[in-house]
Amino acid sequence: MAKPTMQDVAQAAGVGVATVDRVINRRAPVRADTAQRVLEAAHSLGFGRTGLIQARVGQQQRPIRLGFLLQSQRSPFYRELAQALRHSVLGLVQPRATARIAFMEDLTPRTVAAQLLALGAVVDAVALVAADHPVISQAVTSLQAQGKPVFALVSDLTAPGIAGYVGADNRKMGRSAAWYMARLCQRPGKVGLLLGSHRYLCQEQCEAGFRSYLRETAPGFELLETLVSLEDAALAEASTRELLHCHADLVGVYVAGGGIEGVLDALKQAAPKGLVTICHDLTDTTRQALLEGHAHVVLSHPREAMAQQLCAAMAHAGGTRQQLLPFLAYTVANV
Repeated sequence: MAKPTMQDVAQAAGVGVATVDRVINRRAPVRADTAQRVLEAAHSLGFGRTGLIQARVGQQQRPIRLGFLLQSQRSPFYRELAQALRHSVLGLVQPRATARIAFMEDLTPRTVAAQLLALGAVVDAVALVAADHPVISQAVTSLQAQGKPVFALVSDLTAPGIAGYVGADNRKMGRSAAWYMARLCQRPGKVGLLLGSHRYLCQEQCEAGFRSYLRETAPGFELLETLVSLEDAALAEASTRELLHCHADLVGVYVAGGGIEGVLDALKQAAPKGLVTICHDLTDTTRQALLEGHAHVVLSHPREAMAQQLCAAMAHAGGTRQQLLPFLAYTVANV
């Protein structure tokens, strides 16, 4: 005897196949009484995904639980992003939702994967900011198999099961940083580049865009070997001090990853006159750096819009999609 299909369930419930799909995959809201009819039809037919339908119906009767796994709470950017996410979750009306936010101090892949699985066990959908690594991809796949969609935030992931990505077009961000660098520097010369890690796709794409733009349109600039801070302010400060010590003729620094607080501390002590500094994300720290002249351009994620788009996508999890939002550019003239 053939196994019952979604078409059979739809016919028994008196609805369309698209409605059954919406109940199973939460592609769009379904009225509670309609979802209940789909569940009863699936149960009577012995449909293979009845358990998942029952879970979805249960989710409709309570607020959907959204989980967010962010990086260090010491980072002003992630503290402000957490606030934007909480506000966006409170703004969801249909469906109602609650937020659970966790911060990570240990960013090693196995620890991140373990925290992702732990958070996924107590929420209905998860979003995280993480480096791209096979161990993390495995955790994403495991949650997907449990019906828990996982979204990438700020930095995309290559895991096949990723439900979506919300962030900026990082290649354009890197090229824009190079455009500003080429025009603000008084003369061509050596430029330093700092990343948090080569495994963050967002930073890899920023680096690629930065390099390609200078190579194509400003070949007089010499881009030095990329330095890595591991998203740590102390390491970023040490790397910046070494950069300034070894290259007295440095004309610019582009910080495409974490640790900007350490970079700015080093620049305040030893930056040569005329050095151009470009970094990411407007916070109290980078705003003050613009006002004091230690930073010249800040390319920033639109935190509020990003949080709203992400929360809406998580609440109505459907197929894989990429949502690229325009980033913002700040100078001393507009902060």
